[in-house]
Formats: sequence, C-alpha cells, structure tokens
Amino acid sequence: MVAARREHETVVEPLGFDDVRRLDSEVGPRWVTWSQHTVRHLVAAEVRLTRCWDLAAVHRLAVGGHRAEPQAVWARLHGLPPPAPIAGGRSDMPDLFHEHDRFPDPDQPLHGDGALHAGWSDDTPQPGAAHGEAWARLALAAADLQQRWIAESGSARLDTTARSESAIELLCAELRRDGLPIDLTAAEQLLSNLIGPRPASEFDLAAARAARDQLVLRHAPNGSAFDLRSPGQVRSLLRRVGIEVPDTRAWRLERLVDAHPLIPDLLRWRKLERIATTYGYGWLDQYVAEGPTAGTHRLRGDWDGADGAAGRMTATAGLHNLPRELRSFIAADPGHRFVRADLGQIEPRVLAAISGDPSLIAACSEADLYLPVARRLAVDRPAAKVAMLGAMYGQTTGLGAAALRGLRSSYPVAMAFLDQADAAAQVGTDLFTFGGRRVPMWRAPATEFAESDLRRQAAARGRYGRNAMVQGAAAELFKTWAVTVRARLAGTESQIVLCLHDELLIHAPTAETDRVAAILSGALAEAAHRTYAPTAPAALAVRFPIDLAIVGSWAEAKS
Repeated sequence: MVAARREHETVVEPLGFDDVRRLDSEVGPRWVTWSQHTVRHLVAAEVRLTRCWDLAAVHRLAVGGHRAEPQAVWARLHGLPPPAPIAGGRSDMPDLFHEHDRFPDPDQPLHGDGALHAGWSDDTPQPGAAHGEAWARLALAAADLQQRWIAESGSARLDTTARSESAIELLCAELRRDGLPIDLTAAEQLLSNLIGPRPASEFDLAAARAARDQLVLRHAPNGSAFDLRSPGQVRSLLRRVGIEVPDTRAWRLERLVDAHPLIPDLLRWRKLERIATTYGYGWLDQYVAEGPTAGTHRLRGDWDGADGAAGRMTATAGLHNLPRELRSFIAADPGHRFVRADLGQIEPRVLAAISGDPSLIAACSEADLYLPVARRLAVDRPAAKVAMLGAMYGQTTGLGAAALRGLRSSYPVAMAFLDQADAAAQVGTDLFTFGGRRVPMWRAPATEFAESDLRRQAAARGRYGRNAMVQGAAAELFKTWAVTVRARLAGTESQIVLCLHDELLIHAPTAETDRVAAILSGALAEAAHRTYAPTAPAALAVRFPIDLAIVGSWAEAKS
C-alpha cells in the first residue's frame, strides 16, 4: 500500500512490485520507508529504488544511538516519552496488567495517549487493506514532521545528511542481498592449510585445537600445563621463560619478538585461533551461499547504515574485520574484476575540512599529508603521523607528545576545534557532527563514584568526543561518496559489494572496469562538493587522494 500527496490531498493506492518499479523509473519519487526492512522486501523482489526517505535513519540522525523502531520515531515526532526498552524483540510486551492485541484494530493504530501501537511496529505485513492504508498514511505523516523539523532547524547540512543517510539504507539492503563474491573452493583449501582439514567430529575439532596449542606449548617447561585462552595463564607461561609483562596485548608482544621464540609463535597462534573460532568452517557454512550464476558463491551479512555512535556503517558476518590472511579467497567471478578504491588519510583531511584550519587545508594539497606536517613541526614523518592521530584520538603522551605540542602552534584552528569537542564531552554535553548527527554523551551521577573515577570518566568522554567529531564527519563524506557511486552505477552490471570505513569494492565486468574507476574518482569530487560547498566552501581546497586498483582478488589490492 502506498500513500502519495496530490495537490495537498493524501491518496492511498495498492501497488504491486511491478507498479513500484515502473513509477520509480518513470516518475522518480522519493519513497518514504519506515526502515531498511521495507527495502529488503523490495530488493528481494528485484525492485531497487532510486531514492527514499528512511524514517528510522533520519530518527537516528536526530536522536543519536541506534534504536529507531516505528514507535520510537512516532513518539519523538509527537513529543511523547520514548517507548519502553525492547524486551524479547517487542517494546511493549503484554504483562499482568496490560494486554496488547497482536493485530490491533486497523482503524485505531494509536493508543489513547497518541503513541503508536506495538502491533503496528512489526516488519511483517499485517492482514487487511485497512491496515496497509493506515500504515502508509502514518509513514507519510511522519516524513512530513521530520522534514518540518529539518526545515525549522535552518541547517542545509542536516537536509543533505538526511537524504544521504536514507540512500545508504537502500545500499545496505542491496549489499545484504547481493553479497561479496567468494571462491569457496579456495576458501576451503586456505582454511585447511591454516587450521587443518574440516573436522568430521568433535574429536577432530579437539585434535585440531590441541595441534594449534602445541605451536606455543612446545616452548613451555616440561611437565607444565597452561591454558592459552586465559590471559593470566599466558602471563604465567611468559614468566616461566623469563619474560615479565603487565599484559599480553599484541602491540606489547610484537616489541618482544626477538626476546624468545615463544613470542612469534604466540602471535601466530592468536591469528590462527581467531580464524578457527570466528572465520572457520562454521563461518563458511553460516554465511556463504550460492551466487547469481552457477558455480559462484557469495558471502552475505546484514548491513546497517549507522552505528549507535558517530554514524559509521556496520556489518555482520565479519565483513568489516576479515583477516588479511583470508582476503585471497574474496575473488571476482569469471569475466569480472574488482575495482577497489581507498581514501587515504581521510580522517586528518576531514579534520582540516570541518575545522577550516587554513594551514592544515594547505597541507592537504599534497598526496601525503604527513610530509608537510612533519616539515612544519621539524620532526620525521612517523612522529608527525603519531602526533596527528594522537590529537584526534586524545593520546597526548608518548612518542608524539612533543610533536603534538607543535601542532597546537602550527594548526591552532584544528586543535581548538578538537579541544572544544573534548571539553563539551567531558561535562556530558551532546555533540553534533558536521552533518548534524547527534552524538549523545553519558554522565554518571556524581554521588555514585569517587572523584578520581569521575575524572577518568570525564577524560574518556573527552577522548571519545574529539574522535567522534572527526570520525562522524568522515563517515558522512564516505557514505555520500558511496551513494553517489551507487547512483552512477545504476542500470549497469557493476555493483558495490563491500563498504569499509574508507574503502569501496566494486564487482564489475572486465570490460567496464576502467569506466568504473573513472566513476569512483568523479563521484568522490561530487560528494565532497555536495558535503562542503553550501556551508564550508574553503574545505573544497582539501585534496582527498583516492587509491584505485583493478584486481582479481581483494588480497591483490592490499599487496
């Protein structure tokens, strides 16, 4: 059921998938959807919308956090208290004193207080045309209120971000459906080489685990026993071979690889253990299925356009954390290639853009931002990089501390921007990204913690706040780029198959790869202009280098 506005009158009509596809092609409306779940049903029917207004995505933009079910969207727009926390997948489950109908009266979608009934918040279709008509009218009314809120805010950035965030949910639904090309035979072989053959029984599984452990335990004193999955026992093992460490973090152990042969084997064991437990045969069985043509396969997971923090995209099935050792089996189908595009140094360049620091903007004219920064600070490039990253992440001590002090005098506008975010976050003030996303801050009651604990919490909020401002703005630019690429690829055989925080992977017929590479570069310039031109034109001088590669497997792009 679709509601449409015609000359100030709302008209509701039943439309089939073919009708929606035709209208999208001929008229190009901005479809209103309650959430990505609606889009998933359309994508499953091979209907891909050009653009939409996603009520859940815009709600998360306004409120922050991740919760955005229809009840919460409706409550905020009507000044009502947020619905109770979700319990068991429903937000107002019946209890001893209140009972809610699973399928409410279609003529009464609202409670007496104006809140949306829980039965109207499910993603599954409800019986009866009356329900569909009311559901469509409610969606259109909610969109009107959201757009009124944006108009009254007077923020051109917020409107641009709302449209981009809505479009990214279309892409997320398509990523979920299309999947990431994978060579299943190569995957099985690589896993066998790394963690042993596919186990046929629990006995085989235990034997493979013991074999992995022996890689490290062979260095242990005779007669001793240690559980490598216990950090405390790993420290005890290290102590027995003469190595004393306060913890067993990877970065600390990597500095000690020459101290004892156990260390490199322990680091190797950790990688293999992660693969075996998170990306092993069970992972393949759960997330890999047949592809669009015979003999092809796809790795599929759920995608979300924004996390509950600064608004970065998220994915399940390990799609955002796939170990480098496994990327060789992420391979293009026969007759296809991957076009991989990576944005170099996106976060410090975004900092220059959103802070408006003229000196940092000038540094961004070079392909390697850290070289002019190093020259200006009179330090080497590694120290300049550590200092810049430390400023954004709140790490003010250690290797880059002296260079960080130089940043304050050399790039005072950018550093003041970060300091202001830090100070506001420390006292629990919500922040807003460049595009207008609310980043909620937390603040514990002062009576529940010691003064020293409160200071630590405030400092942690400050570090989080300064990073969220940069990370959030970088995510906004990246997503605008991604949806622009999606629009330019519409109607072709090329498709986005992976979005990382600064990287796009396109699966394209071999004959189209050069054109796709040109689209990626042009779309980035278009996205930067759309993001910064209306309110921060000086930021257009920031150069965003793009590393392009046309490869057969994802691993080739990283080599």
